[in-house]
Amino acid sequence: MTPSTRSSRAPSVTWLGATDARIGGMRLNHLGLLVRDQQASLAFYEMYFGFDVATAQTYPDGTVIVRNTDGFDLALHVGEAPMLPFIHFGFALPSADHVHGLRQRLEAGGVQIVERDDEPDLVSFKCLDPDGWRIEVYWEP
Repeated sequence: MTPSTRSSRAPSVTWLGATDARIGGMRLNHLGLLVRDQQASLAFYEMYFGFDVATAQTYPDGTVIVRNTDGFDLALHVGEAPMLPFIHFGFALPSADHVHGLRQRLEAGGVQIVERDDEPDLVSFKCLDPDGWRIEVYWEP
């Protein structure tokens, strides 16, 4: 494609055989977090968010990566977490009842819930992990 025939709407990219910036099938696959205590974080994410501690691998730099059943990797790096400009990350659940159930489990476990929303088009809450990272759990129809 020459510059004169290229669409001016979106830049063309070549990556894994794709030729458009809107790559089908591309998804966010991992998240790296700074944590003070990797074992506490592993236990938290296993207990409430389905990460499998049996998949945890430690890398030469000390990072521990753990995977959930969807193949999403959480990379836990030891360090003090700067809380800005990071706002939150989220987990979608299949129903409002699932959101309510998980929120009740977290509350029963002493996890701090910092925000709630219970509307017809959005049921969600935000909680804090052991290092203060804000996690949203939500359902939308």
